[in-house]
Amino acid sequence: MSTEPETTEETGPGTPEMPEAQGAPGAPDEAAGGGLAADGGDGAAEVSGAGETSEGTDVGAGEETAESAEGAGPAEAAEAAEAAEAAADGAGKPELSEAAAELAAQRVERERIERRKAERDGPVESGAKLSGKAADLLAAVRAVEAGAKPASAVFAAPSRPAPERTPEPGPAATAAALVRPAPEPEPVRQERPTPAPAPAPAGPSPRTVDAVRRVLAEGGAPEALGQQAAVALGEGAGELLRADPWQLLRVPGVRPEQADGFARALLGAECGPQDERRGRAVTVWLLEQAALAGHTALEAPALTAALAQRGVPDPDEAVQSALAEGEALVFEDALEEPGAPAAQPADDEEEAEGPVRVLIALERYAMAEESLADGLARLINSPSQDAEETWAPVVAALSGGAAELARAVAGHGLVLHTGGDASRAEPAALLGAARDAGLRALAVCHTADGRDRLAALPPTRGAGVGTVAGLLAGAEGPGRDGDGALELDLLIVPDAPQLDVESAAMLVESLPDGARLVLGGDPALLWSAGPGRVFADLLAARACPQIASRLPDPGPIGELVSGIGIGELNQVEAPGKEVVIVPVRDAGEAVHRTVQLVADSVPRAFGVPVEGTVVITPGHGGAAGTRALNAALKERLNPGPGRFGGFDPGDRIAYSPAPGRTLPGTVVKADAEGLHLSCAGAPVVVPRERVEAWVRHGWALTAHQAVGGRWPAAVVVLPGDAAQALSRPWVYTAFGRGERHLSVVQGAEGALPRAVAEIPAKPRTTRLATLLRPQSPTD
Repeated sequence: MSTEPETTEETGPGTPEMPEAQGAPGAPDEAAGGGLAADGGDGAAEVSGAGETSEGTDVGAGEETAESAEGAGPAEAAEAAEAAEAAADGAGKPELSEAAAELAAQRVERERIERRKAERDGPVESGAKLSGKAADLLAAVRAVEAGAKPASAVFAAPSRPAPERTPEPGPAATAAALVRPAPEPEPVRQERPTPAPAPAPAGPSPRTVDAVRRVLAEGGAPEALGQQAAVALGEGAGELLRADPWQLLRVPGVRPEQADGFARALLGAECGPQDERRGRAVTVWLLEQAALAGHTALEAPALTAALAQRGVPDPDEAVQSALAEGEALVFEDALEEPGAPAAQPADDEEEAEGPVRVLIALERYAMAEESLADGLARLINSPSQDAEETWAPVVAALSGGAAELARAVAGHGLVLHTGGDASRAEPAALLGAARDAGLRALAVCHTADGRDRLAALPPTRGAGVGTVAGLLAGAEGPGRDGDGALELDLLIVPDAPQLDVESAAMLVESLPDGARLVLGGDPALLWSAGPGRVFADLLAARACPQIASRLPDPGPIGELVSGIGIGELNQVEAPGKEVVIVPVRDAGEAVHRTVQLVADSVPRAFGVPVEGTVVITPGHGGAAGTRALNAALKERLNPGPGRFGGFDPGDRIAYSPAPGRTLPGTVVKADAEGLHLSCAGAPVVVPRERVEAWVRHGWALTAHQAVGGRWPAAVVVLPGDAAQALSRPWVYTAFGRGERHLSVVQGAEGALPRAVAEIPAKPRTTRLATLLRPQSPTD
């Protein structure tokens, strides 16, 4: 199992070059190789002239931190981390952006987690049937869990050049899970005003930043890292770095070999590979990299093997040191072997013996996963007493699949709903009927586009719909009661596959006892950009009713995508040129044909305006990645000097204010205040110093950036070097973004059908299914 983030995306604003090691590189711009496909006919215009692919300004917003593919730039996920950390020092304006409000709310929830940890009397439950090294790890964590643990990881250790290096991005900073005691059921069903967003905390003081810059200069590191390091390490960051140079690994984009060079410059002869601080730092750093790849934990053998690869002399000692310092937690999970008899309890009421796996996890993700499991169990086990009377009008008002869903919701606190895009009509009908019956009901989507599409469905009548980010930030949805619980009877999440473990925990812990939660979505889509696979784990756990929609996605595109979902890439009848294959020989031709399709062919053949077409490609880097495509599309569609960070008014952009969130929009203007955008009809001002980290050109997106949204037309670009990036979920997600038309610029030859038939979703190591197992219904 790899701990590397699975992404082909390059970092836009990379970590500045460091003298002792190579700077954070991007993905190589490799030319694509040949193509093989059926011609597209009238839907694809004939080639007319060369399409140039000048390299655009390197401005990027972190996104797609997991699951899209392997093999590109090692600092891609650093952008997401920069975006999250940059929000910490963006306070001071009277009106907060949605991203700033969300981050502020998440910090409040992180404080709640700390209070809950401090109140715990005993160690984490982890069993007693371990021996050897596993027992040593378990003993180490139990020795320290009686006291309060530090909330952030502490990194440090002497350095030596790593013997082998594989590209890895820096740690990402994402939201902490909301953990609170379960509130009593709320009988009152009167909505309260939405609370005003809490002010964002101020960033590090100028004195702290200056002190960090001085230490960085002494160690030969770029002083430009000063602000990021001060945000990551807090007040006293300068002294902390001087005493422990490997703390630099907490800065997004910094890799172990770079921190090693910095430590050698500061410590001199004291620096060595056997230093306990280095082993501890690299341990936490590897766990962060695993989180960027979607894992919430790592099996102990995988972690120690990765430590050895990073030049840590005694990996087991490094892991024990991280556990002893409270920077990671150890867990023992029982393994269920197919066909094996049930484990028999031993004498003296000891735990049942059986195979186990030892997992190491960062505290934030371990707490989020346990909090999520606890919250789900609370919803499952606390149905309201007046359920039949309350939900009878809702069931009576519906029919077909929506009525089946309503009946399940009436009797259960948690219900899963699966299906394609057309199936969203069923939870929409449930939402409308529940609100008509006087229930406090809300549906929240992954993106603003998803919110608007759900609100456009007749049953909702445009009411009771928001976004996950807006609800968690307090900008959308109802108010909260005195215990901090949302004043809701029903919460519907139609895009549950995109929920990471921390966002899911915050949502679940925000619901009062007796509330109903419907998690819906298409399980064949790409999983969340953040750690965890919440929806897939819940489906596997079978801990609650699962309602499968029988509404098929319509048309040739729906037929094509449905086949992909079961591993079949079928030819479909497309009399109206709804699906077109455009063969290309190399990356240059792929870029040229893409520009031609967006600017000429699709508008002429289908009447879809340029702004109604999205281009999707596997990654940011490469000769046909988003950067090359966006540069060529800008040159054709909105040429200009790019005076403000490479942008001009009218440019399509992808705005990523936080990891895993991308808002498509357009540039309105630029002034001293910053770059003015319009995203989903809402004005957004990005400060000048944040433009490079938060904004990319957005004619072309990655599949993770596009998931949750749909456009009238989609152009999917598959260059020859995309073979390693493709998987069935990626193809399913990308091909399903177009509503009326899909053009596939095909240069990947046999890699496309092979990916659909043979390459499922990449596995993620999580604990949620195990934690939910006691709640599963028994036969």
